[in-house]
Parts: sequence; C-alpha cells; structure tokens
Amino acid sequence: MTTLFRPIRRPVAGRAAAAALTLCLVVVALLFSSPASAQTKACSEDVSTGPATVSAASTTSYGRVLVVGSGDYAGCSLYLLTSDQLHALSGADFACSDNMNVLGTPCDSDLWPALLTKRAPIAGPGVNPRLLGTVTRTDFDLPGGPSVKQVTYAGYPLYRFFLDKEAGDTQGANLDDPVTSPPGIWYLVDPSRGTPATGQAQMQLETAPVGATGPEETVLAARMNNDFSVFPDASFPVYTLSRHDGHKRGDARSHDMHHGWGDESACQGQCAVYWPPLLTSERPEAGPGVDQHGLGIIVRPDGSHQVTYNGQPLYLFNNDAYIGPIPGAGTKSINGAGAHTPWGVSNTIPPLP
Repeated sequence: MTTLFRPIRRPVAGRAAAAALTLCLVVVALLFSSPASAQTKACSEDVSTGPATVSAASTTSYGRVLVVGSGDYAGCSLYLLTSDQLHALSGADFACSDNMNVLGTPCDSDLWPALLTKRAPIAGPGVNPRLLGTVTRTDFDLPGGPSVKQVTYAGYPLYRFFLDKEAGDTQGANLDDPVTSPPGIWYLVDPSRGTPATGQAQMQLETAPVGATGPEETVLAARMNNDFSVFPDASFPVYTLSRHDGHKRGDARSHDMHHGWGDESACQGQCAVYWPPLLTSERPEAGPGVDQHGLGIIVRPDGSHQVTYNGQPLYLFNNDAYIGPIPGAGTKSINGAGAHTPWGVSNTIPPLP
C-alpha cells in the first residue's frame, strides 16, 4: 500500500492544530491509498520539463476528452474546475491553489496538479490550437522561481488528478469538490469547445436534512462522482431559480428537448460559480421516482447542454458539496432550499406524488 500525499510544505501553528492535521492526513491517505502502479510515473506527478502537449482521446462514458499528449504521462486525463471561473470574472484567487484547505495539502500541486509548461503548449491530434493558451500562476509553492505557466483550454486552467494512476483513468470526472475555494465541480474537457465532457446526466431521488440539522426531505438529485473510488456515485440536490417573491430575475420558462430549445438560462457568469448548471452530454436519464418525460435540455451560450425538469433549468449548489468518508469535507445536506439570490429564488423539486 502506498501513501499518495507528498509532505506538507508549510508549518501548522500550534500542537493541537498539528495533531489534528496529522490525524486527518493519515485518515485520508489510507482512504486514498492504492497498490503501486506498474507505470513509471503516476498521472499526478509534477511535469514541466518542456512544452506540454495536449491531445484528444476517446472514452466510453464521456466521449472525446483532453489528455496529456506525449511523454511518460501520455493519455493521462485533464480536467477543468468550474469555480476557477471566479478568477477570470473578478480577479479572485484560483479556486485550486496552494492556499490552506481542510485537507492541509496544496490543491494545485498535490491534489489536482496543474498541467505546467515551459514554453507554448503544443496541440496534438484532435485539439483546437486556437483554444490552447497559458496563464501565469504565482501561487505555487514549487522550486524554480516565483511563477509558472499553466496550460489553459478555452480559458480554463487544466489539471490532472492525483488518484488517476494510469492513462485513461477518470476518477476526477464530475467530482463535486468541497475542498477547493470556493467549492466547484471537476469535469473532463470536450476538445471541440473546451466545455465540460460530462457524459449522460442521471437523475434520482435523495433524502437529506435541510440545512444539515433540519428535518429530512426527499428531493430530485443528480448522480455525480461517477468514477471517484473514495466516494462513488454520490447524489446531490438540484434546484430551480425562479421569479418568486418579487424577483425580476430567474428562469421564467423554457422548452423541453421535444419542443425546441428553451430560453437562455438566467444564471451566467458569477451565478454559475455558486449555482453550477447541471450539464449533460446526451439525453438525461431518470431513475426510480423521477419522471423521464419531465426531463429535457437547453443549450447554454457556450454550447453546453443544461438539464431541465418540467421546462425549468436545473442547478447544483456549491455549498452542498461534500465527500462523505473524509473528516472535515462537508456533510450530506440540502443547503440551498429557498435561498434568495441576485439571480432568483432557489427551489428544490419534490418526488412524484
């Protein structure tokens, strides 16, 4: 059994804090441990020895996705993080940075290692070179200088995942992550547009307490964390944003996929950071207790497909993110019910009568 965490790069003040952090890391390391791979280098190891190459590869569940295109890491999956949009929108820190988090381990160099490059990245087969770029990061605690270049695609910084051990592993796909700041969703990347490659959205029912301590409710939810071995196939509540209680904003109406495309979602930009649209690459699938005929899609401005239910676009809430087995990484809860936001009032969806 191998421990996958690298040593912590910064001190923790106080013996009590240090003891708590050590305990947390031991627990998480045990949870995340796996047999050593026959591969020379794991997909998550740091690599920035030259120009990074990005290519496209086919997957069974997610279609064509971006991967590392050459070298010892060829075929390793690449991911984007939805909450990284906040940096482009407001100049805030990157959501995945070396700032302290609940695991006490840097996000951008240890948990989700950034794809770094020494020179301009190279577009491999299936990749649009016009979508490739770089962003300068100054928040890395890595040797070699105060700044590094991270590869971007359609403006999104690209990362790998430390649990992906071999080419083709997709443990980070559709992972609702409470550790980043703010929380966000990790997606594989569609090479044609640079949008999330989500696979088919699967809808089911979820029973959870309202606001962590309130009464339990059963609501419509989306299955996420498809391949995440630590907490697979977790479900998270979905919401609508409506024009209630005098709100002039919100999603007034839309059409399902059988009757034409719906109106544009009211939740764009910063709204989509905190209320990520529920996306799908094909017709969403209804589980028990969910009306298949009520499910549809609308096309968002970036070309991605958002799931609708009875004509209303569906959203996740970033404060619902949690990873059950990890201490301090959130708890199962419905936290967005009835929230009054600048973009409308959020509502959960009850099960069929």
